[in-house]
Amino acid sequence: MENKEDRMKTTSVARETKSISVREATRTDVTFILDMIKELAAHEHSADEVVATEESLTKWLFDEPIAGCLIGSLDDTPQGIAFYFVNFSTWTGGPGFFLEDLIVSEGARGQGLGRALLQALAAKALDRGYPCLEWFCLDWNKPSLEFYRSLGAKVRADWIPHRLDGEALANLAKGA
Repeated sequence: MENKEDRMKTTSVARETKSISVREATRTDVTFILDMIKELAAHEHSADEVVATEESLTKWLFDEPIAGCLIGSLDDTPQGIAFYFVNFSTWTGGPGFFLEDLIVSEGARGQGLGRALLQALAAKALDRGYPCLEWFCLDWNKPSLEFYRSLGAKVRADWIPHRLDGEALANLAKGA
């Protein structure tokens, strides 16, 4: 049987619980999205590498959409994003989503928002008939790696990501 003290503890916990909502980004979210990207870059000690602008994000999210972004809120206050785009697997013969960034404000972590954002993106993938959702995680980010494993995500240790950009990309394009 529940006593008065137990009911009070339950009430106290219930008041601390924040409502979580996830929605598609709109043009009015672009400043928040860029702020979140900058927050992530600072966390990864790469703040000076962000060259994205509100204009570039608006172009690629809304004017000529090639990417999407979900906004996660706690008590109707945006606190996180899931930035994604469609990729393609030649082995499955179909598309999937690539999660470019999952970012939750430092003060909002541990409250279920990251899981809610991933859950919403997973549901969106399945609604479209996409069989997978993929992303990268830095090897030193132990809390995130543990979080992803808790969701059932598999580490693809046999794959090594590669990237061409800047001068190397230009040189290859020129045949140099």
